[in-house]
Amino acid sequence: MRRWARSIVNEMFTVDERDQVRQRLLDLAAADPGIVGAAIIGSYVRGASDEWSDLDLAFAVGDDVPTALARWTDLLYRDFAALHHWDLPVGATVYRVFLLPDCLEVDIAFAPAAEFGARGPTWRLVFGDPVDLPARRPRDPRELIGLAWHHVLHARTCIEREQHWQAEWLISGIRDHVLALACLRLGYPTSYAKGADLLPTDITEPITATLVRSLDEAELRRALAAAADAYLAELARTDPALAARLHPAISELALTGARS
Repeated sequence: MRRWARSIVNEMFTVDERDQVRQRLLDLAAADPGIVGAAIIGSYVRGASDEWSDLDLAFAVGDDVPTALARWTDLLYRDFAALHHWDLPVGATVYRVFLLPDCLEVDIAFAPAAEFGARGPTWRLVFGDPVDLPARRPRDPRELIGLAWHHVLHARTCIEREQHWQAEWLISGIRDHVLALACLRLGYPTSYAKGADLLPTDITEPITATLVRSLDEAELRRALAAAADAYLAELARTDPALAARLHPAISELALTGARS
């Protein structure tokens, strides 16, 4: 049996095995009358993949997308011994994400032919006739700014209510939004913290204080205060006038005194 069709996970995939799976999937797509186009997407296209990278493809579906999804899901389980899958819908396109043995993740976007095309630079046509699509809009900083103060407010509330797990989740969310704001400001990717490791240390080093080390109330208050400070510091770089306007309220919410 081919290594990519093993049913028992006993080691990580190799680059050669991943390349073989990619080529096999592309060959199968070319032989499928219902698939009228294929492209390679992701870090591989820009030469940034390494031995840990997953496998990303996009298919143009000539017939019904749900029918193609069912057909290809059966194929991935039957011929590649897939362990699990889940979906990420984006408009009429469905990204179906598979986990194969050897811990190889395979992401396949199944798009109607009318939506098959590049939305960014990490897209390389293999076959088919792509359409011109608008580039993806960068994330709106207003959403990140709003979510961050929302999380400061509700983290404080959760601490007062002794809902410590939710407080930790919210404090971690503040950190995520601050990192995304910094990435957006400097032109780095914002999704899944992909640009966070590209940020200069004078930005990231103070943010390390936001890491929650325990669910102890005093620790949660300390981490919330650090997260609020990091938020206000980044907001001052992004929108100084708004930072000045929000500063009193955010500082009040981040007070670390004893619970009333």
